[in-house]
Amino acid sequence: MDLGIAGRRAIVCASSRGLGRGCATALAEAGCDVTINGRDEAVLAATADEIRNATGAKITAVACDVGSPDGQKKLLDACPDADILVNNNGGPPRKDFRQIDRAAMLDGVTQNMVTPLELIQAVIDGMAERKFGRIVNITSLSVRMPIEGLDLSSGARAGLTAFLAGVCRQFAEHNVTINNILPGKMDTDRLRGGLKYSAEASGRDLSSVEAEQIGQIPAQRFGNPTEFGNACAFLCSNHAGYITGQNLLLDGGLFPSAF
Repeated sequence: MDLGIAGRRAIVCASSRGLGRGCATALAEAGCDVTINGRDEAVLAATADEIRNATGAKITAVACDVGSPDGQKKLLDACPDADILVNNNGGPPRKDFRQIDRAAMLDGVTQNMVTPLELIQAVIDGMAERKFGRIVNITSLSVRMPIEGLDLSSGARAGLTAFLAGVCRQFAEHNVTINNILPGKMDTDRLRGGLKYSAEASGRDLSSVEAEQIGQIPAQRFGNPTEFGNACAFLCSNHAGYITGQNLLLDGGLFPSAF
């Protein structure tokens, strides 16, 4: 399917690896000029080269912390008239909520709620003026279903979801959409870290913890960044202009709900 976004300019945050990289690759395959981002300059440069060589797309790499004002400025300077914004950022590490102090709480909310809101504030008026904008926020299944040890991440991402529920409807008439993708158990470094955390906490073998978690998923497997990225690219496409304010679960059927 031609997504109709060739030549569009996209910013994909935290995209040197994992789900962000999957989104950046899919948008590059659709013909977008993609600005990617990460903290590790070497990893980021390698990712840029690999996506560029695989797709022929224009890839701009910006090494920075997207959670900082300086990092956001670097991203926006590299892509000043973004048509597409994919908000992504690492979440707080797994931890018992009793061990989370005020500083950690504020940092978690900054990374997973404040930062995407600041970037949206920076790009949305331009999108509305040009009559095209696609904003996708990568949140988490934990917004819908509690996940042990991710309470801070869940709360911050749920706050972002609620905040934008009204905002998205203010811009729909301008062909600007805001949607969220809620990844379930995707095969990423973060998932692998969670498996290790669970194994250590329970005193069990890592392979048995992995098998148990796969067994809970109706699809009987973990998801992968490629299929996640393709779903993101569709929400960024011309065909998705009538979809806004939605939370798309990519979880292999793990969350048991009829609605």
